[in-house]
Amino acid sequence: QVQLAESGGGSVQAGGSLRLACAASQYTFLTHCMGWFRQAPGTERVRVAFIGTDGRTLYADSAQGRFTISQDRAKNTLYLQMNNLKPEDTAMYYCAAARGGDMCYIREYDYFGQGTQVTVSS
Repeated sequence: QVQLAESGGGSVQAGGSLRLACAASQYTFLTHCMGWFRQAPGTERVRVAFIGTDGRTLYADSAQGRFTISQDRAKNTLYLQMNNLKPEDTAMYYCAAARGGDMCYIREYDYFGQGTQVTVSS
């Protein structure tokens, strides 16, 4: 059973930055795709950024060039660095894991954390 716990959300003004963190169960990164999803009120949860077991990263168009996903395997922690934030980035952000290490953008994700709120004001 994979356990995930997000932190680092908050409120910022447009153009600001935040770094989200996700503490994962030990060894998760060795066998699972890891990713970030987000869900705004009244909308479906959508994919944001992913990283495979080989370190390859993939991003949604909305995140490309502004967000960076990374992982620290020694700390079992996944990160999402978000720069140049926009009001439309406001959402609950979820860390997720999927069995398997590749094709991470299209996999079905089996495990989700409880989420961390990001609010961007104009």
